[in-house]
Amino acid sequence: MNFDLSEEQRLIQDTARRFAAEEIAPTLAEEERRHEFRADRVAKMGALGFFSCALPEDLGGSGMGFMESVLMSEQIARISASWRLPFNMQNLGPALTVSRFGTPAQKKRYVPGWVAGTQLGFFAMTEPNTGSDVASMKTHAIDKGDHYEIHGSKMWISQAHVGDAGLLYAYTDRAAGNRGITAFVIEPKNMKGCSARAIETKLGLHCAPTGEFVFEGMPVPKENVLGKPGEGFRICMWQLNQTRLGCAAGALGLAGGVLDLAIAYANDRKQFGKPISQHQMVQAQIAEMVVEHHAAQMLVYRAAWLKDQGKPNQYETSVAKLAASEAAVHAANECMKIYGSYGFSTEYPAERFYRDAKSLQIVEGTSNIQKIIISGMATGATPNRE
Repeated sequence: MNFDLSEEQRLIQDTARRFAAEEIAPTLAEEERRHEFRADRVAKMGALGFFSCALPEDLGGSGMGFMESVLMSEQIARISASWRLPFNMQNLGPALTVSRFGTPAQKKRYVPGWVAGTQLGFFAMTEPNTGSDVASMKTHAIDKGDHYEIHGSKMWISQAHVGDAGLLYAYTDRAAGNRGITAFVIEPKNMKGCSARAIETKLGLHCAPTGEFVFEGMPVPKENVLGKPGEGFRICMWQLNQTRLGCAAGALGLAGGVLDLAIAYANDRKQFGKPISQHQMVQAQIAEMVVEHHAAQMLVYRAAWLKDQGKPNQYETSVAKLAASEAAVHAANECMKIYGSYGFSTEYPAERFYRDAKSLQIVEGTSNIQKIIISGMATGATPNRE
């Protein structure tokens, strides 16, 4: 396998690296303190083609694939895990899913805005009592002839209260089990019977808005059904296999950013007459971080490569997501130890990376769910899919 990046990929990687350094890093500390989300930054990212990957050109696609999306997301997450989220909320979630399952009218109406970053996206599946078990959702849609009426609630939805258009999963036939779930494209700001509010009690990801929806008879036209009624669970699982790659890329970037911090600090900090990077215990910590980061990088890149080749990849994507997220949490933990008391201070980025890293073991399928997926395929109980 050739591990070299093409000249175009290196240019894309460098563009994202410079954007993170010039557009995010200078104001990040203050934005984190204020829990500030900037829609204008999402539009800037869209203008640079960050959300155009793996999509046809007539919908705003740039000819880039999953690998390029990983390379860009990785570089952004090295500076801020919060600003990795738009890759999923705009591109790998709503845009790819509507491009795959939507009608021509749905694709034309929604995908270009998500790609451009001028229309903020989201996908709503999690509920107060529904997390890993998607089929246990309570939100339901009642057939009213020319439209559906949505009742229920969703929570822990990224970009919920700022979102313009996104995906909603709800039961249309509870008796059919998970085959009774239907996917919808909704516009919460333009549909009556929908209210959204921010969730501000979060450990980390302070610049990534998270919220909840409450649906009290929200009418959704039937032309907004994505795919066919009853196909929502299959669509949801397909979508998660794409957004998991975005999480894996974000974890890879975060681990890389933490590693940079730890090495720089270890070389600068002196104890017992020499830099702490020359003490064996610290050297062992850094070595572990390096090995886990390199291993995660190969796994994430391989999953992206398989997607770009159109090959089955659910197995490899879950392996990459599990490995990268665990590596990120371990790296952030070790970095805190290397920083010592300064790592515990909010004046240094080590504590922010530590807080942000924990989310990666939860979102898009917890580490336990990834283990279930991986073991099922490893033992032959379930097939590997796209």
